[in-house]
Amino acid sequence: MKILITGTCGFIGYSLAESLLKKNNIVYGIDNLNDYYSVSIKKLRLKNLKQNKNFIFKKIDISNRNLLFKFFRKKKIDIIFNFAAQAGVRYSLIKPDSYFFSNLIGFLNICDLAKSLKVKKVFFASSSSVYGDAKKYPVKESFDLNPKNIYGLTKKMNEISAKTLSLDGKIKFIGLRFFTVFGEWGRPDMMLFKVMESYQKNLFFYLNDSGKHFRDFTYIQDVVSILNKLIKVNFKNNFQLFNVCSNRPIKVIKIINEMQNNLQGLKIKNVNPKILKKIEVNKTHGDNKKILNLMKEQKFTNFSVALKNTIDWYMKNKIYKIT
Repeated sequence: MKILITGTCGFIGYSLAESLLKKNNIVYGIDNLNDYYSVSIKKLRLKNLKQNKNFIFKKIDISNRNLLFKFFRKKKIDIIFNFAAQAGVRYSLIKPDSYFFSNLIGFLNICDLAKSLKVKKVFFASSSSVYGDAKKYPVKESFDLNPKNIYGLTKKMNEISAKTLSLDGKIKFIGLRFFTVFGEWGRPDMMLFKVMESYQKNLFFYLNDSGKHFRDFTYIQDVVSILNKLIKVNFKNNFQLFNVCSNRPIKVIKIINEMQNNLQGLKIKNVNPKILKKIEVNKTHGDNKKILNLMKEQKFTNFSVALKNTIDWYMKNKIYKIT
């Protein structure tokens, strides 16, 4: 099978590509290698993938329509996974325009490319951010959406665009609402890796709002397992949305306490970020029954085991830095 993964040097894109290559698929990977977080980390991921002869890479920004279509002209692609996007809730306060080019224009370019290449299925990354602060938990795919930030808004617009484009019946669009994915090779701008770098450098980790908020942490190996199974599903409807989550929200302070047990001497200092409270949700908790109904069997890794795996991996790979 020939599979295109955009954002292949990112966390989820890399992890899926690595898995698919082990199964002898041909993987086309594209990424713009931007500097939202350390480019060296992205290059390390890319270096690993390039060791497989079935991996073909091209540095492309998906907002560059001409280059995108030029590279893929006459190529045969069976499935597209679109994971290329400007990530980060807080970064949307600093550079909101970057979300427009990558998450909106870039997404529509990928949809148009899929039509040009006669691709049958397009999986695209959405986010738990589309829900905003819900009145009822766990949130289901049928709930109303109320994003609190530009990042979540662009993901909501992706879903609307995909649903509209699916009406012609030629392409099946499957939106994946990811909930706080973590694990080996994870994004260094996310909490767990910031904690570990603070420990490694003997610095304080500044914990927002005393860790009172909840997050539905989802282990990357479980995510990759689900994505591999979704490839084989014969979707009846041309447009589907799925929560990709563990359905096990954990209070952040509990995670910090567990990390302190693993990282002796970790220093924590509480802060009260009033501005961030306006754009970040207090709780994420997704209902995963819809996606589990498609899986013959899907078990989720125990959180403590997954956390320990992540910490051990990070401490072993000390070249893995945030900056």
